[in-house]
Amino acid sequence: MAKHGIKGVIGGGAVTGGASEEVVVRWRETLARHGRETELGGDLVIGIPTYIADTEAQGIKECKQFFEEDMKMFAPLGFFRGMTDKQLADLADPKLAPTAGLPNIEDAVKAGSWLCGPPERIIERLMELQDKYPGLKGVHVGCTRMGTPLDVMLEQLERFALEVMPKFKKQAAMGRG
Repeated sequence: MAKHGIKGVIGGGAVTGGASEEVVVRWRETLARHGRETELGGDLVIGIPTYIADTEAQGIKECKQFFEEDMKMFAPLGFFRGMTDKQLADLADPKLAPTAGLPNIEDAVKAGSWLCGPPERIIERLMELQDKYPGLKGVHVGCTRMGTPLDVMLEQLERFALEVMPKFKKQAAMGRG
């Protein structure tokens, strides 16, 4: 990819673990081996599951089912780090899943791999990511998780466009970002 000028993507918050610093550093090193020096995060897009709501608690409540559907899809593929074979088997059984000690949306939000809450909180977390990876120029807003109805996706994209993006457009106009 780097050899041909193709930019990298770390998808979906790398599903529950967030963007791995190691992967971001290796991407920059790979670019450098192909003659492209960048700041950390350069030529990269990071995917972040995002759900805008009036409060974090409301966001968690409303998108919990989407997190669980995401887990059903991606955990068997190895994208939910640290799950045991027993947890993976229990995930497939609706009688066992609720008591299987599976990852949950609350922990994903605490870890920063899912962003839930008011626009101000989303902006704050994105700015933290921008500070951590100064070469990062774009993110993939992951409001299209498994099982999310189209009307919810569209509402979330509209809220992001109206309530989050203006802060970053203003920042770009001032030469930062």
